[in-house]
This record gives sequence, structure tokens and C-alpha cells, in this order.
Amino acid sequence: MLLRRSLPSAAPWVLPLFVGGIGLLVLAPLGILFYQSLLTAPFFAPLKRLALEAYRFILHDPYFLEALKNSFLIGLGMILIAVPLGSLFAFLVTKTDLPFARPFELLLLAPIFISPIILGIGFIVAFGPSGFVSGWVETFLGRVPWTIYTLPAIAVIAGLTHVPYVYLYVASTIQNVDASLEEAARVAGARPFRVALSVTLPLVRPALVYSGVLMLLLGFELFGLPLVLGDAKGIMVITTYLYRLTAITGTSAYHLMAAVGVVVVALAFALVLLQRYLLGRMEGRYVAIGARGYRTERLPLGRLRYIWAAVLALYLLIAVVFPVLGVVFRSLVASWGPGVDLREVFTLGHYVEVFKLPNLSRAVTNTLVVATLGGVLALAFYLLIALGIQRGGAWGRVLDYLAGLPRAVPGLVMGLAFLWIFLFVKPMAPWRSTLFALILAYIVVWMPYGVRLLTAALLQVGREVEEAARIAGASPVRAFLQGTLPLLRGGILTAWFLLFIQFVREYSTGVYLLTAGTEVLGAQIVALWGTGAVDVIAALATLQVLIVSGVFLLANRLGVRPQGL
Repeated sequence: MLLRRSLPSAAPWVLPLFVGGIGLLVLAPLGILFYQSLLTAPFFAPLKRLALEAYRFILHDPYFLEALKNSFLIGLGMILIAVPLGSLFAFLVTKTDLPFARPFELLLLAPIFISPIILGIGFIVAFGPSGFVSGWVETFLGRVPWTIYTLPAIAVIAGLTHVPYVYLYVASTIQNVDASLEEAARVAGARPFRVALSVTLPLVRPALVYSGVLMLLLGFELFGLPLVLGDAKGIMVITTYLYRLTAITGTSAYHLMAAVGVVVVALAFALVLLQRYLLGRMEGRYVAIGARGYRTERLPLGRLRYIWAAVLALYLLIAVVFPVLGVVFRSLVASWGPGVDLREVFTLGHYVEVFKLPNLSRAVTNTLVVATLGGVLALAFYLLIALGIQRGGAWGRVLDYLAGLPRAVPGLVMGLAFLWIFLFVKPMAPWRSTLFALILAYIVVWMPYGVRLLTAALLQVGREVEEAARIAGASPVRAFLQGTLPLLRGGILTAWFLLFIQFVREYSTGVYLLTAGTEVLGAQIVALWGTGAVDVIAALATLQVLIVSGVFLLANRLGVRPQGL
């Protein structure tokens, strides 16, 4: 209580000033986006006026309406595929005696840390017309009974690659379900899947609803998969429409891009509000956490346990193992296709090229710098925000709302908004061609994720030590640094590992901030995709997978558990 009173009294202007700074950082990109959408020309053009021309154009553009419909259909497909599969796998891994549950859990979480654009490239190499899996199937069946360059195929692939997000949310909720209810169902003679359908899944309905709306939201934000799978066939979604808008119109279309960005943000806000509304209606009606620490033995699957293990293994082969292996194989051969003997075309030349060309080698080193240094800066920044939320009273609630706001802004749109910030605010213009621009944008984009990690860590630490230090005469800052901060060491380490991985895999935010000297792996892959340099792209993607995998395995050995978006 002493500390809670002392914070505002020690420096009453600090917290409002800090909240104002966060508000400026979060709202300024959205403000310039909205302002540009109301102009008839770029904001720096001498001749411009306020009008709604941009909105009139896109709302009458058949390409935009088609892209909007495609995004919705892909989001719908993600719900229909990811929610049932993610829930099923969560139940199998956390509640039953499924064999190899621990390795399965580790592999199930892997796609969360691999860029969707890399998985998309992997799907082309594995399941495309010249893919190695397609080749095996053609050998047995005489033909390949699928094509991955269609809208339904993109929806299926997006659904499969987003199963881990649903798994993570549902599994964490299932683990807190009062096991005495399941035990009662078992005593009454219910079989494992009757227990799942009649007891477990109804109790985790809020997690299912949250996951369903999240899938629709991610469907509208999806960029990498539709870019690599649909762009060549003219299948556009709302993000690729934004990315290709200048090419579609043939002119510099800042006002049109801004209008599309505003529509995307409005859709995302609506879905976030829908998510909160649905969860609010369920609050108190679904109590998943029991009053006692009751635990039962895992539900026996009997002879079916190995069949379910085979089903899960098949999913992992299709969604994770084959695509990742495909990217790695593609990076090690000079040519690829039917009839090619891989032993004859083996080469390390693509990696030599990566480290020989300055822009590509810089992409590797810049990625490590941004992830390491940016992760540290983001961590310090998010910790201050989490402290403000926890101890700031009414200001803390405002801070909480502001920190969650970037969740509704896709990385591609936020990157575009930050580009205009650096162009619009002249004192910031020199920073545009530095890594600071990327780090700043990444910090804002990943703010909801990082703040939630550190807020959860703060809630697990009591304030008795800090309050004792204050009673002994320590200043608030010294009491926190010497009392609470050492106890937060585990939570801070976890947050840094997870932020490092997300900063390495990030690709859409950097697309518009890419300049000579600020290349990073994700944005460089997007930039190279249009050139057709698939072999070099595969080498860059493999390096990104190796960096993420190494840090993920190290973090896992240290007990770091992944957190959902």
C-alpha cells in the first residue's frame, strides 16, 4: 500500500507524461494514415485537397471488393480448419495418454515462430507442381490430385499453419479445467472423447470463441502466404491488394493506400471489439478453474492411442516438416524439378552468394542486431508500461488500452504509417534510413504481446520486498531495482527470448521501411520474391529458420514456454 501511494506523490507529472508519450507513439501512425486517406494526393504534394475520393475509388474498385471477399473466405477457412484441429490436438496432448506427447507439443508450437512467407515457399517446394511430395504422389497415382495455387488451397494451408495458435490458447485453458468434473464423467462410464465433447470442450468455450475470432482477424491480416501462393495467379487478398496498389493504378497512390489501410484497421478494430463483446457475455458463465488442485490420471485412449499419434504426426509432416525441409533442400540445389538428381545439383553456392552480396549479408547481421538490441530496448520500454498499468490507477487503465491498440493494426499497415511519419516529421527524416526506424516500428507492432508478457510476470511477484525497502528509506526507483527487479529475472528472460524470435521472423512491418543499409531477412525475402530468385530466397529463409530454431530450443531448455499472440 505504501508504494501504491508513493508513486503519484513522488512525481505526479511522470505518469501522465509517460501516458501522453505512449499515446503519441501509438496514435501518430494511425493519425497520419487517416489524414492521408482524406487527401487527393500525397501529403507532401503542393496541390492537394481534402476529399473522400480515395474511399470512393476503392469502394467501387472490383479488385478491392474481390480482395476483401477473398480475405473473408480465407479467414472463414482458417476458422473451420484451425479451431477443430487445434482443439482436438490440445485435448489429446494435455488430457490423454497420447504417446510422444512432449515431442508433439514442441513441434506443434514450431509454426508460431516461422514466418508464414517461409512456410508458403516451403509448401510450393513440397506440394507445388514440381514439389517432392507431389512427385511421390504422382508416381503412385499417375497424377497429382491437388493444386496449391487456388483460393481454397490457400485457405486450407492458412488453416493448417494456424492450428498452433488455437492449440496454444485451448491447451492453456484445458490445463486449468477442474479435473474432478472429468473424473466424475469417467466414473459414470464416459469414454475419453465423450468426456471431451460433454465436459472439457464446453468448459473452454470462451477460448474457442476467442480463437475463432482471432483466426478471422489473422485471415484479414494474412500477407505472406497469399503473396507467394496467390499473387502469380491473380488471387489477391486485402493486404496484397495494398502492396500491389501502385502497380494496379500505375501511379503513386498514397491516398488510396491510406484508405485501404484505414479500412483494414477498421475491420481489425471491429473484430477485436467483437471478440471482447463475446468474451464479456461469457464472463462468469464458464468457470474453468476449479477451487482445488485436483488432478486425475490422463484419460486412456486404449488401442486408439497410436492411431491418434499417427494422425498428429501426419499433420506435423504436412504443415511443418515437409515445408521446412522443402525450403532447406531448395537452398542446397542448383536446380529443382522432376527428373533432377539432387546429388548432381547439390551446391552451397546460394549461401556463398548470400554472404558475398552486401545487401544480403547485411540482412543477416541487421536481423541479429534488430532482434538483440531491439529486444532489449523493447523489454525496458514494455516493463515501464507494465509497471504503469499495474500501479497507475486510472492512468494505468488508459495505458492498458493504448498498449493494446496496435494489436488491431496489421504489421504491413503499421510499417507504411511509420514510413510516412519519417517523411512527414522532418526532424525524424534522417532516421528513416537507419535501423532505428525498424526497431521503433517493431516495438510499437509487438507492444501488446510484450506488455502482456511482462504484466503477467509482474503479477507473479509480490511487492513485500519492495515495500520493505521503501520503509527502510530507499527511493521508489532503488526499491524497485533492488527489490522487485531481481525477482523478475525469469519473466524478463522469457520475454526477451520470445521477443527476439518474433523480431527475427517479422517480415511485413519492414516491407515499406526497407532501404539500402537497413535490410532484414523477412523484408528482404518479400523484396526478392518478385525477382524470382527462389534459390537465394530459400537460403535466406533457411538462415532465418536456423536462427529461430536455435534460440527456440535454447529457450525451451531454459523452461521458456511460448505465448500466443
